[in-house]
Order: sequence, then structure tokens, then C-alpha cells
Amino acid sequence: ATSRTGKAQQIWKDVKAELDSNGIEYKFYMTGSRGHAKKLASKICEREGEIKLIVVGGDGTANEVINGICDFDRVKFGYVPTGSGNDLGRGLGISKRKPVDQLNHILNSDETMKMDLGEVITGDGERRLFAISAGIGVDASVCKQALTSKLKKFLNKFGAGSATYSILTVKTLFTMPLCDGVVELDDGTIKKPSNIIFCAAMNHPWEGGGVPMAPKANAFDGKLSVCCVSDIKRIKCFGSFGLLLAAKQDRIKGFDIYDCKSVKINLEDNMVVHADGEYCGEPKSVEFRCIPKAISVII
Repeated sequence: ATSRTGKAQQIWKDVKAELDSNGIEYKFYMTGSRGHAKKLASKICEREGEIKLIVVGGDGTANEVINGICDFDRVKFGYVPTGSGNDLGRGLGISKRKPVDQLNHILNSDETMKMDLGEVITGDGERRLFAISAGIGVDASVCKQALTSKLKKFLNKFGAGSATYSILTVKTLFTMPLCDGVVELDDGTIKKPSNIIFCAAMNHPWEGGGVPMAPKANAFDGKLSVCCVSDIKRIKCFGSFGLLLAAKQDRIKGFDIYDCKSVKINLEDNMVVHADGEYCGEPKSVEFRCIPKAISVII
């Protein structure tokens, strides 16, 4: 499967040439429209026996494939990152590998690690798995806009698609309606933040194309790191962006991180929800929970 960037098409040509030159038997599938990768993964999983499923694409394509897997016990998941964000590749420590080198590593390795996944459950009953992060507020609104952003499509041509997130974040920060809410952690802790700018449930440390939202998040510890920003003026939040990029969240007023197995958030008004940058609706209530050791990833 490939991401929606033009870069993925060229990388696939290189990957295909490597497979052919080594005489490796394989079947490949090109994704067409949004949701296609999920359908393909579901169909592939209808086969019997162990399946080595390799995704050549971006974070969104990887998310669709993960949501299409119906039997995780039989699947070994390999990932060759080619998107503009590449936060999953960054979290797995493979983002700097050349695609062909990563492919060879996957093909020649049987070593896997059981990685946690997260799950979004909205008040409307919708469910979606995520590998990187999920959240409400500014980051979710930015992800929704990025899906149809002409700016992102333009910047992708120059390999600078990740800059889209920074530009849209600034715009959204100053224009998005804020609301109050109640945050309930699985240990019974209850927080009542006002003027919520965002809450992000992090499985890996980075989202939004390399922003270290939760530097200590660990996708192999059975927990999510939930980052909440509230009770802070928008201009001060904007001024703290440099500290966020430098992973100095402890110096940002109104930035709290909670490690938990699950969290429920009830809002006064509807807010956008995302899972790995994919739009998940705009409910008034949402739950994020960790599914420990859910998927075997070829490391």
C-alpha cells in the first residue's frame, strides 16, 4: 500500500526493483482512495496461515491497514515510511533508514516486538484503532484540515509536506472555539479543565510531523501518555510552541501529562477527534484506551 504523496510512487519503484532482483515472491496492492487500504488489509487477512504484511506509505495508510487487520495473531507487520509526517517510523526508530534498506531488513528478519495500539471510542459508538496518537482540539482540527489542504499537496511536491501542520496549527490556535470538559482517568482521577486547547492520547512520543508531544511515551509499556493543554491564553500557548518543540513541556503553564491505561473526556461542546491524523467525527464525549501488545511489528 502506498501513501498519498507522489514520493511514495517513486519509492515503490525502487522497492519493487529490489524485490524483483532478489527473486522474492510477493503480491502488491496499490491504494486508490481513502479507506482502500483498510479494505485491502481485511481481504488479505482472509488467507490462512501466517501473513507478513508490509506497508509502504505514510502514517494514514498505516492506520488504515491496522484498522483492516482482523486477526492480529497471524500478522507480522512491517513498515516502510514514505509519508510527510512519518511519526510512526520515527517512533519505531526507522525514519532515517533508506526505504530499500528498511525493506531488506523486514524481509531478512523474523524478529518482532509486540507493540501497543490505542483505540478511540466516541460517544456516537464509533471505534478506531491508532498506532501513534489520537486526540481532540487543535491537533485534531489541524489533521482534519490537512486531509484536504491544497497547501499540503503543494508542499508535498517539494518534500516539505510536514510544514503544513505548523502553518495550520498557528491558524487554528487563534480561530478554533474552545470549551470546558471533564477528564476521567482509569484510576479514578478527575480533572476539570477550562478552555481546552487540546488533549492528545500518545502511544509514541511524536505527532504532527515530529512534534515531541509526550517525550516519555512508550508504545511497549501498556499505557498512553495523555497530554492536556487548557486554562492558558492562546497567545501564551503560541509563545510556548518553541518549548514544546524542544520537549520542555514542564516549563509550559497549563500543559499536563497523565500516564494511564484509559481516559474518558466529556465536553460541553462538540470537538473534532482524530486517530493517527484520520478524522473521527466531532462528538461531545470520547474515550481513549490502550490495547497492550496488540500487534507484532518487525523491528
